[in-house]
Amino acid sequence: MDCFTCHNNERLGSLPPRELVAADDHWRVAHAFDSALPGWLILVPRRHVTSIADLTDAEAASLGTWQVRLSRALHVVTGCSRTYVVQFAEKEGFAHVHFHVVPRMPDLPADRRGPRVFAYLGAPEEQHVDEQRRDDLAAALSAELDRVGQA
Repeated sequence: MDCFTCHNNERLGSLPPRELVAADDHWRVAHAFDSALPGWLILVPRRHVTSIADLTDAEAASLGTWQVRLSRALHVVTGCSRTYVVQFAEKEGFAHVHFHVVPRMPDLPADRRGPRVFAYLGAPEEQHVDEQRRDDLAAALSAELDRVGQA
């Protein structure tokens, strides 16, 4: 199987901070690699799942909690006013269920609000949040999740 997410889940112990913001038995959190928006997180199941309907009861039970915890941590770390949570899992090589947890910054331009925020994803490489910045954000988010006892 050619699944980017599963490949990273198999290497959990050797992932850089940007690919392992936090994890538990069911979920792993990473910073999006092709985003121009700092703090764009991806919440992925630790096992291969291609449909929300295929989540186990345990995975489903913790999904909402993760989304709220990540939203709170993003608020503290990035100063976002709210978050967007979106799930598609349609792109070739990325059919593994994943949830985008996107910081909605107070000064986000009107033409990037709502679903138009996806203009920040798949941006030209020179606009991507660089690896060091993603690692720094991952460390800050991880620390915030630990601080409140929710990682």
